[in-house]
Amino acid sequence: MKETFFSSGDFGKVPGELLEDKPAKLIHEDVLNSELSQDLNFSNERRHKVAMVNLPSKVLSMTLGGLQPGQSTRKHRHSYETIIYIVDGEGYSLIGEQHVSWKAGDAIYVPVWAWHQHVNSSAIDEVFYIACENAPMLQNLGLAVREEL
Repeated sequence: MKETFFSSGDFGKVPGELLEDKPAKLIHEDVLNSELSQDLNFSNERRHKVAMVNLPSKVLSMTLGGLQPGQSTRKHRHSYETIIYIVDGEGYSLIGEQHVSWKAGDAIYVPVWAWHQHVNSSAIDEVFYIACENAPMLQNLGLAVREEL
């Protein structure tokens, strides 16, 4: 698929009507078991399992993640915002100076460029979550940045 990029010189080429975007790929089947989702280097870098949903969105991304009992992510920050829905488990996130406790059924917001870390506080149960971010939009603009400690 050839990508199209526009610059300020293309302003006069803005169409007078919307054209339907028809990507070939509309489904990512069996995300948790798909080779398209698995990037062991990515998961190892982050020190917890992360499965990437591989769909052609230019604005939003979705990942499925897990934390083993007692496990935590590395402290990190990024230029994109994140909403995380907790499917299973319980724990807390350190977001800036705030301690945010969460459990299955909760959703949390991570603001742009805030240092944060997620922790599974259970000694026996795994945490499973869904994270949605606007990273692709910022990547397409050349503005996505991530920093880890």
